[in-house]
Amino acid sequence: MQISTADVKTLRERTGAGIMDCKKALVETNGDFEKAAEIIKEKGLETVNKKTSRFTSDGLIEVYVHNGRIGAMVEVNCETDFVAKTDQFKELTRNIAMQVAAMCPIYVSDSDIPDGQDVDPKQACLLSQAFIKDESITIQELVNDVIAKVGENIRIKRFTRYELGCWDDD
Repeated sequence: MQISTADVKTLRERTGAGIMDCKKALVETNGDFEKAAEIIKEKGLETVNKKTSRFTSDGLIEVYVHNGRIGAMVEVNCETDFVAKTDQFKELTRNIAMQVAAMCPIYVSDSDIPDGQDVDPKQACLLSQAFIKDESITIQELVNDVIAKVGENIRIKRFTRYELGCWDDD
């Protein structure tokens, strides 16, 4: 089957995958965009799994303040300063800071929950929360998508959240 350049471009814009990966997926699925996107997603997860053990020593600190009343600061790490400067990484860190401000997580992941503490990981753990801009994915899935696109390991190191009036000084 002949795959047009326009079809490859459309799939690439939709998935963020490389040109050759898009073309191979379209050829493999005889031009079916849904199946091709699924193949690319599966390849992305393989890439993510290979990268999770890699050391993350660079990254960004992002601050988000909502209406001057709620603020969040996050540290998101990646492997190189090159990736830290990309638009995808900057957008990810901004979205994570917004998520922290909006959803008030307590822990980064469920492995951070102390033994014996009875909390719902989907509410208490940032990586398990539904993404505020697209509730069909979790923050972990959002991070995995960016890992697949930029080709480096990404880790949310830590965060803090402030809200006016939460603490009484009396």
